[in-house]
Amino acid sequence: MSAAANPFEIRPLTAAEGGGFLISYPDFSECISDGETIEQAIINGHDALLSTITALEAKGFPVPAPNSGGVASDKFVARVPKTTHAQLTTRAKAEGVSLNTLVLTFIAEGLGCREHRA
Repeated sequence: MSAAANPFEIRPLTAAEGGGFLISYPDFSECISDGETIEQAIINGHDALLSTITALEAKGFPVPAPNSGGVASDKFVARVPKTTHAQLTTRAKAEGVSLNTLVLTFIAEGLGCREHRA
């Protein structure tokens, strides 16, 4: 599989992050690289992506198609303000459910509302 067709994103790294540029691939959430220049980040990123694809293939894991959004892992982590976390925790206790169950319910309800509006 060619890595050339895969979309990527580049952003400058802050001085605290070491400077240069970070390259990432939306279809491969664990594949990132960097470089001192945009051009070097692209070269390094291409090498990292080829290595990622090779490793996935060698282990028999699916290789996401370009622009597919990647392979869903059934897990994501979200940082929220402390006040939001406290409100969600309080609501979950009041409902007698776990925080995860409450948040998943809100997400499902929100997606359902959006689908009906579309």
